[in-house]
Amino acid sequence: MSKLSPFHLAIPVHNLAECRDFYTNTLRFEEGRSSDHWVDYNFFGHQLVIHFKPKSEEDLHTNAVDGKDVPVPHFGVVLPWDSFQKFADLLKSKGIKFIIEPYIRFEGQVGEQATMFFKDPSGNALEFKAFKDMSQLFAK
Repeated sequence: MSKLSPFHLAIPVHNLAECRDFYTNTLRFEEGRSSDHWVDYNFFGHQLVIHFKPKSEEDLHTNAVDGKDVPVPHFGVVLPWDSFQKFADLLKSKGIKFIIEPYIRFEGQVGEQATMFFKDPSGNALEFKAFKDMSQLFAK
């Protein structure tokens, strides 16, 4: 795999202060630039920006994957295998309520991976995953 370029993702949050606390203190992401309407974060080397947007009443959509209801949309990072459990343990210690608890998806199959899903305080769904064998990232 060639060197990855950092992505930039901006997401809406309806309570900037609550989400700032979540991303800074719960997830322990380093804060960058900010204003009274947005905050930049170092998201495992990528740029995540939370932007204030008034609350919406949109319904959550899910798709079935490996027998679980996966929220759509969602975003996250593929972590190194040895970092996944440490991050999951941190989230558990912070009282994160998981949509899908950390588990091994596609166990014993092509694309076997550790995965977990949870929401930020504004309802944005996040997925973090890891592969023992990174060559399986796009395997069919």
